[in-house]
This record gives sequence, C-alpha cells and structure tokens, in this order.
Amino acid sequence: MAKDVWRVGVAGLGTVGTGLLKFLAERPGFAPAGGKVEIGGVSARSRSRPREIDISPYPWFDDPVALAASPDIDLFVELIGGSDGPAKAAVEAALALGKPVVTANKALIAEHGTELARLAEAKGAPLLFEAAVMGGTPAVKMLREAMVGDDVVGVAGILNGTCNYILTEMEAAGRTFADVLGEAQRLGYAEADPTMDVGGFDAAHKITILAALAFGCAPNYAAAEIEGVDQVDLLDIKLAGDLGYRIRLTASAVKTADGVSVSVHPALAPKSHPLAQTTGALNALFIEGRRIGRIFIQGPGAGAGPTAAAVAADIADVMTGAVRPVFQAPAGTLEPFVAVDPSRAVGKAYLRLLVKDQPGVIAAVSETLAETGVSIDSFLQKPVEDAGGVPIVLTTHATPESVLLDAVERIAALPAVIERPRMLRIARV
Repeated sequence: MAKDVWRVGVAGLGTVGTGLLKFLAERPGFAPAGGKVEIGGVSARSRSRPREIDISPYPWFDDPVALAASPDIDLFVELIGGSDGPAKAAVEAALALGKPVVTANKALIAEHGTELARLAEAKGAPLLFEAAVMGGTPAVKMLREAMVGDDVVGVAGILNGTCNYILTEMEAAGRTFADVLGEAQRLGYAEADPTMDVGGFDAAHKITILAALAFGCAPNYAAAEIEGVDQVDLLDIKLAGDLGYRIRLTASAVKTADGVSVSVHPALAPKSHPLAQTTGALNALFIEGRRIGRIFIQGPGAGAGPTAAAVAADIADVMTGAVRPVFQAPAGTLEPFVAVDPSRAVGKAYLRLLVKDQPGVIAAVSETLAETGVSIDSFLQKPVEDAGGVPIVLTTHATPESVLLDAVERIAALPAVIERPRMLRIARV
C-alpha cells in the first residue's frame, strides 16, 4: 500500500472535518511511514456555510457517495455522523471499491459494524474508527492493539463529555439540570437536540464498540441497557455529596461466565475515585485484564483538535500498510455477545426517599427492606429546604438488582412515601 501521495476525500465539514483539513494543510507529511497527504475532494451539506478554513481549493462533491467512489481519492474519511443515510451509503461505496475508510462515527460502527467489517475484509480495505470513542484519547487502539496479549474482563468509564460537564456544573454551582443544559448548548458542548447525549445513547454506542473489541465479539448495541442523566435531580447530587460520592454517567461492559453485560447508568463514585475526579468535558476509562491488571486512561473526548488528531492517526496507520481484522477476529467468525439479564446483576445502590414528617416512617422503610432481603450499608436523614418532604437516603450492601427493584416498588406503596423512590447504582469500577 506504499504510496508517495495519498489523496484523501473528507465527507463532513463540521468541527472535526475543518479541524482535520487545517491539520493536513499544515502538516501534509505528518505520517511516520513517509508519504504525503493531499485533499482529493470534500463534501458537506452546505458549500457556502462559513468555516474557519477556505475550502475553495478542494474539489467539491454535493453527494458524499460520489466522493467516496471518486477515482481521484485513495482513502475516504467519513465525518458526517448518523447510523444510516448518507454516512452508511458513502462508507459502503468506498469499501466496495476496496478503498480504506477512516470514520469517527460511533453510531455507524456500533449498529452496523459487523456487516461493514465483512465488506471491508472481503475487499481487503482497512476500516478504522479510533476517533469514534473518546475523541483523541486512544481507547480503541488500546483494546484493538495493546491488549491483544491479555484477556480483558471489563471496561468502564465516562464516555460522554456533555453529560460529565452537566453533572460537574450542577454540583459545583448548585444549578438544576435544565439550567446547566441550556448553558452547555450555548457553549457548544451540547446539541440543539441533546437526546443522544443526555439520554445515554451516545455513551451506549461507544461502550458497545469497546465491548466488541475487548471481548472479541460482534457489536450488539440492541443489548445495551441505557439510562441517561436527564432524570438526575440536584437533590440527589447534594445528598450523594453528603455521603461522600459524586454522580457520573458511567458506561460499563463486563464479561462473566453467563455472558456480557453492557450498560450505561448514572452511578455514584466515591469522591476519591478517579471517575469522581474526572470533571468538565473530560472522558476516562478503566480497562481490566487478567494478566496486566487495571489500566486507567483519561483525556478529551471531543473537540476539533483531539478528534481530528485521532482521525489523522488512523490515516497514518493506513499509510503504513498494516493489515488486521476490523475487530479482534475476522468478521465472519464474530458472534454477537450473549447479553446477561440485567436483573441478575449484583451491586450496591443508593436509594433516596421523600417521606412525610411523621412517626414510624423509618421503621416502616427498614421493615420493608428487611422483608425483601436488602441490607442497609449507610443511612442519612437530612432536612432539605423546599424538598417538599423529608428526604431519607440510604446505601445498600451488594444486592441482586431484581431484589432492589422489588424493594423500590414496595417502598413506593407505603402511605408515608410522597413520591417514587429514586434508585441509583454505586459504581463497581
């Protein structure tokens, strides 16, 4: 695959796309293997939209599929986004012609990774996606390359900078979710429609990819258990802090004898824990192997510079001519992981109740927990101004999730309980 000049087509000229064009204009010979990168064409929804870089010197394509198929490009970079539509069609067009593809599209890889890997491997075309997870922080390369000599048993961390920024600001400033989300949108940390981020779906796409790489299976996004941060209340952030915790949106994938558990949940981490100390828009990840033990990486998960750097790193890998499966094994041998029933998961939990200020309430709650088999680890009763009742907070010892959910239903039915109890998991990482 050695070439003196690699002609690259770039589809998608948003923050990352323009960042990549700027980098390649400044350093066309950046790749360690030698060779030079030239822009063979660009495509985006709007040609006239104001951008930080002049795109007039580059051939323009209204259709990204036409760009992908153009004989004037050797490598296709997809930065459009979305699991289907033009992004998928353009990637398929490039791979079908045997052209290497570099993408930052986590939804595409999480939902269609297996079929794209089959096509790429059948055509002998690299398909690389370092920038799809944690931006410029090399999570994909860590699992895809550095960990192949070990058996990975678990990966977990913070994979969405928007949610981490919101939770950090809520705690630091005592502001509501809606208030901080509005600010995040004004600052460009959150989209106008923030559902993918705050609903946990973005993090779920990323942890699905990491699970496939970690455990040598096909991506199975449909099996992920997903809960976002849109229901995290400022009251819970305050009370969790009083108990020595911070709330973080935690994505995890764990391999057991029964299968693989992939989940995204708001979870409590002790304030001394690296996840609790990951603030603002940073991402963080733990990788645990049987031989190596635990590895922790932290860094920017988005932004023009970091994500464009990850895309450039993949371009450099293509230029070396290295050949490897898209995931950890040939696509034809990959099977979707067997999902573990979430109700069988065992872990500690935080329960927050809002009750009437009357005698016997604590005794009734304690009795209900004892009847369902939930053991209390810590307990806090603390009046909170304007809470609408008396908050009672407790943490549990490790308990099957099915038992915890049964306890929540029974407590919700108690006459003194004003609203449905709020349950948050305590991070196991």
